[in-house]
Amino acid sequence: MRRYGKNPDEDDVRVRPNRKGNRPRTNIRPKHEDASEGMVLTVDRGRLTCLVEDRVVHAMKARELGRKAAVVGDRVSLVGDLSGAKDTLARIVRISQRTSVLRRTADDDDPFERVVVANADQLAIVTALADPEPRPRLIDRCLVAAYDGGLEPLLVLTKSDLASPDGLLEMYGALGVPFVVTTREEFVDGAAADRVHEHLSGRTTAFVGHSGVGKTTLVNALVPEDRRRLTGHVNAVTGRGRHTTTSALAIPLADEQGGWVIDTPGLRSFGLNHVDPSRVILAFPDLEPGTVNCPRACSHDEPECALDEWVAEGHADPARLYSLRRLLATRERREGD
Repeated sequence: MRRYGKNPDEDDVRVRPNRKGNRPRTNIRPKHEDASEGMVLTVDRGRLTCLVEDRVVHAMKARELGRKAAVVGDRVSLVGDLSGAKDTLARIVRISQRTSVLRRTADDDDPFERVVVANADQLAIVTALADPEPRPRLIDRCLVAAYDGGLEPLLVLTKSDLASPDGLLEMYGALGVPFVVTTREEFVDGAAADRVHEHLSGRTTAFVGHSGVGKTTLVNALVPEDRRRLTGHVNAVTGRGRHTTTSALAIPLADEQGGWVIDTPGLRSFGLNHVDPSRVILAFPDLEPGTVNCPRACSHDEPECALDEWVAEGHADPARLYSLRRLLATRERREGD
């Protein structure tokens, strides 16, 4: 009988009963020490497009990964045919530990979270100031997802020639979120892309926004056509009022610092069922030390919350605590309420 390792036991083999000719199946998996490293650019119905060195390689997830899924932005290890030639398919055998995750649920009643993007440094939240009207509740939800997942937020406000940005900027001023304000004319002459690009150099930035705000138009202006061709075909639809991106896509910037832009599908909702307040508070370093005396599982918006005393003692600005509680309250209110 074949032996597995120096001291094999019953855990080393699995035998399917009641079948003739079955060979013992080992639980010892290959280490794939010769695997090549790559980055997931897009995912489409179980097929993943990856960048391996300077080649675009199509791949599928190896069986030994089980139910663990790779998403756009993941750093992965691949084996098999890595030539990138037509009709070839590699296998993803490892998914590296993620530095950040942008997660959402379909709605607030959905217990199953979905990772949209991995390893992004920044979340650019694009919203129009008019046509369509801004949706502050959706912005709040995107901010919570950014803080929860370890991404730094960036506000990109479009169409400022139609409405003033002052109201929104005042609402988010206490959070200290960097912002860029653009007009429709600046979208045409390229000035909007130039100013947004200043915040992207050398970073991986995921773009989110609902339909009609100009998100995909901005991404197209940021990334030259030859850069988009590198990633292959982009699944898209066209038509007035319809979003043009139907799956997340990572595209390299024409940037000496090596930045990346990740365009995501237009948002209709952003569920926060998965969010833990204790993770969001970490994005508020002036408030987080004040939670030491909070009761267990404190929501940070209840009579026993220690943050009230922390702010009263002058350790933090009351506006910061108000902003934190407004963001956390979005977990209890549906977008649009």
